[in-house]
Amino acid sequence: MTLIKFEPLRELENVHDRIQRYFDEFANFGFSFTENFNPRIDISEDDKTYSVVADIPGVKKDNLKITLQDNILTVEGEKKKEEEKSGKNYYRAERVYGNFKRSFTLPVQIDSDKVDAKFEDGTLKIVLQKLVPQPKNEKIIELK
Repeated sequence: MTLIKFEPLRELENVHDRIQRYFDEFANFGFSFTENFNPRIDISEDDKTYSVVADIPGVKKDNLKITLQDNILTVEGEKKKEEEKSGKNYYRAERVYGNFKRSFTLPVQIDSDKVDAKFEDGTLKIVLQKLVPQPKNEKIIELK
């Protein structure tokens, strides 16, 4: 009788590979679980500003667009796929590509003239200045 060493991690790899194969087969029917590229975004606030930090690796500065309209901040862009070279056999392809668009409604009015955005090393940083609420001019009208 031959003893075979039980390796639980190898069994988990086999299960993972089977599950991955099922998802890959779904992609052939028009369903895709890995085709969406959505960058992760953090939004924080202090007394005077909102800060937005987005991790967008692999995207070029020219492929980003940031808009602020009616207190809605929108970050959109495209992560383009590199040309595939013939003769390569891929054993695993996990990187995702495509267009993305993320929009956030900000709870207070923003001074659109004082927005600072920087994109460096795959990290987008946006600082939005809050508008200082102006006191409303109240006029007392005399009754006649």
